[in-house]
Amino acid sequence: MSRKTRWLVILAVLVFAAVVIAACAQPTPQVQVIKETVVVKETVEVEKVVEVTKEVPASNVVHLVARCKASPPYENGRCDNLVAALGAANQALAAAGDPRRIELETIQDDADWGDYKTEFELASDAGEAPDIICSGHEHIGDWATAGYILDITDMIGDYPEFSDVIDSLWDSTKLNGRIWGVPQDAEARPMYFSKTLLKELGWSDEEIASLPDRVANAEWTWDDMYDTAQQAVEQGIVAEGDGWWHRPSNGPDFLYYYYGAGGEITQEGTDALVFDTEAARKVYARLWDASQVRKIIRPNKLDGDWDFHKEYTSRFDKVMFVFEGTWRWASWHTNYLQDVGGEDYLWEHVGFSAIPAQPDGTGKPITLTHPLLYMISSQSEAPDLALLLISKATTKELNTSYAVASGHLGILKSQSDYPPYTTAKFLSATLPLLQYTTFLPNSPYWSQWSEAYYLGIQAAESGELTPDEAVQVVVEQLQNNLGEHVIIR
Repeated sequence: MSRKTRWLVILAVLVFAAVVIAACAQPTPQVQVIKETVVVKETVEVEKVVEVTKEVPASNVVHLVARCKASPPYENGRCDNLVAALGAANQALAAAGDPRRIELETIQDDADWGDYKTEFELASDAGEAPDIICSGHEHIGDWATAGYILDITDMIGDYPEFSDVIDSLWDSTKLNGRIWGVPQDAEARPMYFSKTLLKELGWSDEEIASLPDRVANAEWTWDDMYDTAQQAVEQGIVAEGDGWWHRPSNGPDFLYYYYGAGGEITQEGTDALVFDTEAARKVYARLWDASQVRKIIRPNKLDGDWDFHKEYTSRFDKVMFVFEGTWRWASWHTNYLQDVGGEDYLWEHVGFSAIPAQPDGTGKPITLTHPLLYMISSQSEAPDLALLLISKATTKELNTSYAVASGHLGILKSQSDYPPYTTAKFLSATLPLLQYTTFLPNSPYWSQWSEAYYLGIQAAESGELTPDEAVQVVVEQLQNNLGEHVIIR
């Protein structure tokens, strides 16, 4: 047999073997494509390089589960961005020579926040927690203390993507100086106002256009908002109870009422939370005044009916002022306004500003930012893979896509000059609100503090208790439930 013939036979055998191996490989959820180079030398010292492409199953597929709460469709990016990042994560593993590959299962719905939190806690107690949970930063207080989530402080530096996160947002991820999560989104909670109804009340275009600046300068305050809403009710421009609306259930928003009234919730040198009775009394008095005296908000507004709340406020033809979140902008135009022009309708009929200052409080406008975080369960068998996946979802491309769709603010430094973000009109217009922002505390005692404080809000707004009585009830509940972990001022 000649040398040339012998070489051709060797080549044919190699190609046939590669085809057989590829055909016999068992299918797996993750398939890695490898180019194998076979070098055949002839006796004439000429190298012939033959590339044979064959599919080889990944040697170790790791199944991860991610759990997200999202209002569809505009917030779906919370889990969908993890799915979109899967390819980049697996490519990074291949490049590093790591034989593992990630297979991702996502569970995403719009569960009630209380139910969502309880679900994770019960799953953790049962040893069935998801690897990744996307939730509010305030849950760190409970979950880190209970051992449900992982301290990732010493792992963050292994993923360069995280250096792009806005520095101040890391504060929301910390408890006792340690990092327990990665920011997924940020937002602000403005006062929205109806341009249409203000015009009916006699406001000029100039007065309407200047309102955000007047709020920012504390020239137009919470008291002015109440007066304007009351005028609208008395003149029949809006129905009784529809001058001003807040959320229909407990949530982070109500803390900025307390902050704006001059209240503090943390004290240096102790992990106990503070309850300032004078600040709380001012809050309860404002709500009593709104519902029982001025009739600008419904006494039963805290009925928990979010579906009615979102639809009823969406056109701004019934309610004058609405305290809401930046994400609601997307909710309104996506789910309720497509038949009247979508977002263009909002720009024509709605304005927004910081929450007005309370003259008897700090005298400064305010808002609150409630970042959601990706957190990793302490039960995860592959926390490094979970964090790798999160890092690949923490990019300006994916986060901007989510921010534009959902009305949330960006979390990355690189978004400040990234055209798809900077050209998003609403995001650019609301970004300045962050100069007035505040945060919830990361404390294991926050839930009980919040529940007691909210009890007073419900009691005063419904008229069941006077503001002073509401304060007394709340103080008793805090002392009974938190004991030495609360400081009553």
